Amino acid sequence: MNLLGIRQPEVYGRTTYEELKAMIQEEADRLEVQVSFFQSNHEGALVDAVQQAYFDGMDGIILNPAAYTHTSIALLDALKGVGLPAVEVHISDPDSREDFRRVSYLRSACMAAIRGKGPEGYLEALRLLRDRIMGA
Repeated sequence: MNLLGIRQPEVYGRTTYEELKAMIQEEADRLEVQVSFFQSNHEGALVDAVQQAYFDGMDGIILNPAAYTHTSIALLDALKGVGLPAVEVHISDPDSREDFRRVSYLRSACMAAIRGKGPEGYLEALRLLRDRIMGA
C-alpha cells in the first residue's frame, strides 16, 4: 500500500496511499464515523494491529491484506480471535489474475470481500461496515 500510485499503475491505478486515506477520511466524515489507519509490510505488525483494534474498542476492520491474502494463517487467526466485523478489500480483482491469487485465507473471517473496484472499494467497505454496526 505504501507504493500505491507507483507500483503497477496499470493494475492498481495512480491514486497514492495518502490520497486514498484522504478519500476514506472524507467519506468517514460524511458518514459521521471515526476511522484510523495502519499500514505495514510486515505480517506480524498487521497481526498486532488487528489485535490492537479489539483492545482499542474499534467496532470493525477494513483490511487489504495484499499478498498475505494468499499466505497468512496468522492474519486469519487474528481476525477470528478478535471477532470484529471485517471487510477484505482489494483494489484489483485477484480472482481475475494468476491462479494463486484466487485463494484467500482471510475471506472466511470477513463479512464481505470487495474486489476490483479500485480505491472506491474502500468507501463501499466503509459504508457496508457502518451499516452492519449501526444495524441498518
